[in-house]
Order: sequence, then structure tokens, then C-alpha cells
Amino acid sequence: MSSSADWYLYLLRCVDGSLYTGISTDVARRVREHGALENSGGKRGAKSLRGKRPLQLVFSVAIGDRSAAQKLEYRVKRLSHAAKEDLVREPQLFVQLMKQDSR
Repeated sequence: MSSSADWYLYLLRCVDGSLYTGISTDVARRVREHGALENSGGKRGAKSLRGKRPLQLVFSVAIGDRSAAQKLEYRVKRLSHAAKEDLVREPQLFVQLMKQDSR
């Protein structure tokens, strides 16, 4: 069972410039799963990333427990592309996002 500090939120840049948001307890493993060959038959990568490889990890931050990670993932997924790019460029903005989420 995972401890409360094991969950991470991450952003991947796709070859088309889009940003994919996800959560995981092991970001490196999850990125490998997402980046697996499209025709490998693997079922572990997100369907929304098919045809958008190669992928680049551009942001990762420890969140805490799974519930908190899921809530923040939802918030980040609702951000505009420009706001996500701001997070990538200025990670300190993520602190503000977390404060907004705790209200």
C-alpha cells in the first residue's frame, strides 16, 4: 500500500505540442508506459496519447495522497494550454494552484 506522500502530478509534452496531465506513484514507469510503441499491444498507455509520441516529461511534483492528486489533476486538466505552459515555465505558480484547490 502506498504512503500518503507517494503520488505525483506530471505533465508530458506531445510531439504536436499539446500537454498531457496525469498522476502516478512512479512517474518514470508511467512515462515509459505512455511512451511504449503504439503497435506493441500494450494496454498501459493512455489512448489519448496514441499518435502523439515521442513524449517529453516537462513537469513533475509530489502531491501527497491519491485523493489530493486526483483533485489537482482535474484542476490542471481544466486549465488552458497557455496556463499549463505557464506552470511548465514557472513551477512556483503551482503553489498558487494548490492554495486555490484547498479553499
